Amino acid sequence: MKEVMAIVRINKVNATKRALNAAGITSFTATNGVLGRGKGVVDYRVLDAAKEGSQEAISLLGDGPRLVPKRLLVVVVSDNFLERTVKAIIDVNQTGRAGDGKIFVMPILEATRIRTGETVNGASGGSVLDSSGA
Repeated sequence: MKEVMAIVRINKVNATKRALNAAGITSFTATNGVLGRGKGVVDYRVLDAAKEGSQEAISLLGDGPRLVPKRLLVVVVSDNFLERTVKAIIDVNQTGRAGDGKIFVMPILEATRIRTGETVNGASGGSVLDSSGA
């Protein structure tokens, strides 16, 4: 099993959900309100909104280095779904511009379904995972 963590632009979340679903990935977690930055510069739309007095934009900027709002998607998949998961995320989010995001893939050692207490180790896949691996 693998955990796929993707940091994507806010405006790409719905398209990413559709692409994952079309690839057979039906389960994932999205975290709202993630802030960060890579090597690139800040999102100037946020700066412009802050200049116009938007309190939300001003709070996003803070006093330190300028951070850009993003979304964090986490998908746990069986190994045979990994390639299609990463491809679906890239296909939707790749614009060729700085800030398209990042994908991280990590091994999952064990998964336990809370409802039943059923546990499976990461090497065997197994029935804790549905067809999407989540």
